[in-house]
Parts: sequence; C-alpha cells; structure tokens
Amino acid sequence: MKQLLYCLTLFLFSPIALSADMPLNMTQGVTEISGRVYELHMIILYICCAIGIIVFGIMIYSMINHRRSKGAVAANFHESTKVEIAWTLIPFVILILMAIPATKTLIAMEDPSNADITIKVTGSQWKWHYSYFDHDIEFYSLLSTPREQIQGAEEKGENYLLEVDKPLVIPTNRKVRFLMTSEDVIHSWWVPAFAVKKDANPGFINEAWTRVDKPGTYRGQCAELCGKDHGFMPIVVEVLPEAEFDKWVVIQQQAAAAAEQQAQAALSKTLTMDELMAQGEQVYLTRCAACHQPNGMGLPGAFPAMKDSPIVMGEISAHIDMVVNGKPGTAMQAFGNQLTAGEIAAVVTYERNAWGNNTGDTVQAADVEQHGQ
Repeated sequence: MKQLLYCLTLFLFSPIALSADMPLNMTQGVTEISGRVYELHMIILYICCAIGIIVFGIMIYSMINHRRSKGAVAANFHESTKVEIAWTLIPFVILILMAIPATKTLIAMEDPSNADITIKVTGSQWKWHYSYFDHDIEFYSLLSTPREQIQGAEEKGENYLLEVDKPLVIPTNRKVRFLMTSEDVIHSWWVPAFAVKKDANPGFINEAWTRVDKPGTYRGQCAELCGKDHGFMPIVVEVLPEAEFDKWVVIQQQAAAAAEQQAQAALSKTLTMDELMAQGEQVYLTRCAACHQPNGMGLPGAFPAMKDSPIVMGEISAHIDMVVNGKPGTAMQAFGNQLTAGEIAAVVTYERNAWGNNTGDTVQAADVEQHGQ
C-alpha cells in the first residue's frame, strides 16, 4: 500500500517540479506578465488534469466493478433533481474559479497606460517598421538570413530565419507601449518571451505593452499567415540596460543625421553603370527579390516579372514613379520612404539592365530627387 501511495504521489507532483524544463511546455518568459500567463496556464492545466483523473477514474471503476458479467443492473435516476443540480453547479463553480485568475491576467495584459516609451510597429509584406515616438527614430527590420541558406546552398545558421538586419531595441525596467498597425494585410507581432502577441490590422491601431527586467536578445515571428513570405518575417528584440539604451538612442540620432548628409551629398554625384549595377543588385536582392524573384521572372499570377516588363522597358519616369509611390490595390509597396534616392536610382538602373533587358539606361540620385519635386 505504501508503494502504491508513493507512486501515486510521484505521478501527481513530478509534473509540477519538471514543468519548467519540459520542452513542449509553455515558456515562462522574462516579464511579469509572461510569468502570470505561465502560472495561469499551469493552474488551468492542473484543474483539467484533476477533472480528467476524476472522470476517467470513475468511468474505469464503474466499467470494472459494475459490468454486466458481474450481474450489475443499471440504476435509473433520470428524474433525480439533486443529481441534475449537482452536475450543473459543479462545472459552473469550476468555471468561475478558472475565470477569476484569467480575468485578472487579461486586464493586466491590456493596460498600456503610463508607458515610458511608445513605439509604433507597422507590418508589411514582409518586414517590420519601427517608429520611436519619443526619440524621433525609425527604421525597417528585414530578414538577414543569407539567401544561400534559404536555397540550401549553405548550411543553416544557429538562428536560421530568426535573424534581422536591424533589431528593435528597448531598455530594461521601462514600460514600453506598442501601437500595432499594417500597411497591407493582417500581420501579428509575437514575442513569446514577453507574452505579447497582437494583430497588426490595416486601418486600425491595436495596443500592447511590455516591461523587461532582464537584458538579452529575444526572438519572435509574425504569427498570422500573411502571404508567400510569411515565414520570412522574424522579430528580434535587443533589451539593453537603461544607460546603454540611452547611448544607443544618441548613436541612432547621430547616424540618422549622417545618413541624411550622405543622401544629400549623393545628389551631386554621378555614378558609373558598374557602380549603379553593383549597388542596385544588393538593393534588389534585399527588397525586391522576395516578390519578383532573384532571376527577375516573378511569380505568374501573383507578382509580375521584371524581365521584359513594360514598366521596366518603358519610360524611365514611369519606372521611377512605380518604385517611389508603389501601385495602390496591389502588393507593390511605395519605397520612397524606405530607400534613399541613391538606392532607388541604383535599383531602377539594375532592373533596366539585368536579365537581358539591356536598355543601357542609367538613373542618378538627382533624377529621383527631381522626380519627387
């Protein structure tokens, strides 16, 4: 009997001790909210397990000890008011007990008030745009996994499809408020370690928040099926100590000022065809190849080909306008606020002379700037 009780105790309580280390269990995260969500998850899980043990235990006991072969006769209590009240009230009480901690947690998750920092998160196919309202900083965050790894030509890295060129940076010990929206379709900004998962809907603003006490790098993904490259839309958040974050803000502001100076200086430069093609290829592979493919052939029925395209082979001004302003009602985004005039000039030149197009046209940054005036 003692051995049976020991085994039963071990069976009931070992999951509690090991739950945090189980690879299939929910992550505990690194924030207060994520910890509360994890605790709520475990409470509900154990309530469900207890209900399952009781219900299936009674079923198994009844099947063994009240089977027909033993001469058992089924009892008739269909008109028992007491039984019907009991099996109605007991589940009701259990649901109330489950709803109380769940409601408290949900209220806390939906309270972005008194934030120290506000960041607008805009999803688009297939990248994230971050705008720091309090620091006049904004940038796009794109997948940085080499295309060779994606195509299987190279061995996959440690953070395959979970690495970006510019991560979101936030400080420790400060409440960060997120404003979520989208430029095209529905996306979902999800970082499991923060217990933050919020849809980014076009034309709407959703709110979320986090407060992280532990510095580090935390990764997530778009959690809403948003198109062909949905799986290539990772999220990386760098959490820095407060002093380091303040230094990062200054560095970013200085870098933005330097980039503006470089963009202005580029307007007076005239690059050669080779220079434009080299720079344009880099821009194309980073920003355009996801839709139009690296070989410029596009995807029939979804994304038009660049090779022999009427836009590419037509007037230069129309080509520049398409890249700068996009095409409403389609997946073609406006890159005027994403790329510099020099980058747009280079990619337009590349598209007009790659894959056998060979128009011989070159476009300079000054041409793009003049087009926008």
